[in-house]
Amino acid sequence: MNILFYCPFNFDLKSKSLNHLGGIETLNLGLSRLLADKGHKIFLSTKCKKITKRKNLTNLPIDKVLTKNNKTRFDYIISSNDTQIFDFYKLPKKIFWMHNTLAIEKAIRKKKLLTLIRNKITAVFVSKYLKNITSKIYLFNKKIVIPNFLSKEFNKIKINYKRKKIIIWSVQRNRGLQETLDMWIKSVYPTNKDAMFYVFGISKNDYSKKMSFYKKYNIFFFGRVSKIKLRNVYSESLGMICLGYDETFCLNALEGNSCGLPVFTFGKTALNELIQDKNNGMISNDFSQLAFNLNKFLNYNLTIRKRYIINSFNYSKKFTLDKIINHWIKLLK
Repeated sequence: MNILFYCPFNFDLKSKSLNHLGGIETLNLGLSRLLADKGHKIFLSTKCKKITKRKNLTNLPIDKVLTKNNKTRFDYIISSNDTQIFDFYKLPKKIFWMHNTLAIEKAIRKKKLLTLIRNKITAVFVSKYLKNITSKIYLFNKKIVIPNFLSKEFNKIKINYKRKKIIIWSVQRNRGLQETLDMWIKSVYPTNKDAMFYVFGISKNDYSKKMSFYKKYNIFFFGRVSKIKLRNVYSESLGMICLGYDETFCLNALEGNSCGLPVFTFGKTALNELIQDKNNGMISNDFSQLAFNLNKFLNYNLTIRKRYIINSFNYSKKFTLDKIINHWIKLLK
């Protein structure tokens, strides 16, 4: 089949920063590559400057596909969070890959709602939570849930039981971070002065003036780093904090699980689907209980920690690309 992935983000197949890609870009690239390896002719349209070809995978600039003069016949168009591509093509089957919420006001203002009405579109949601909160005003032809999958950097990881007292934050937005930092200083550090809190994904510039202050409490900021770097740090750490605000899936939590990290969360939004209390993480009601659970976990013996490591690692195996691809192949048939 000829399949077009429309992913309007700034990257290409030759980008030196592929290891720094965000979740949507990583997912499009991973699925495109695997379908290409299976013999399908894949076109990945991004904000690249020129056409790049690698076997069955062709990277196309957006202006090459946002035209009615494109002579390539596509069997499917899979678009991530953007509907405009659908109005340029009549024949292909159209799939709207929904990674995030689509606000009604924005959809009307940008004419996305009209596009969704004009075209028979199948919506693929990354979680049940996202499917349930999406307005029924969007008249999709079909609605299905296909969860996100782990990138190759987080597959086939060897379990490590020798770990340092490191707790991770790697969500790339800071909602809840200040409260978490305050909680660490007031309620975790005083009883676990050998524990460290590593913050990834947040610009170091946001906290540059206070870094020396936070360092006194074993809090360190690293900014954005490669997935390989994250994997290596995760594999020697004890746990991860993902509060669960505004999460439609939370790939960070799944990547943490794949390295044996239990996830500490409020169990809100899609985290309620991913994290099972006292299995691959701990669910708290508020920051007070979160501090209590962290302190308890940091002082668990190796036997209990091993159980959490194994449970987290095993749970993540449900989300390897080799398993999730079967859902996509079934849909594309």
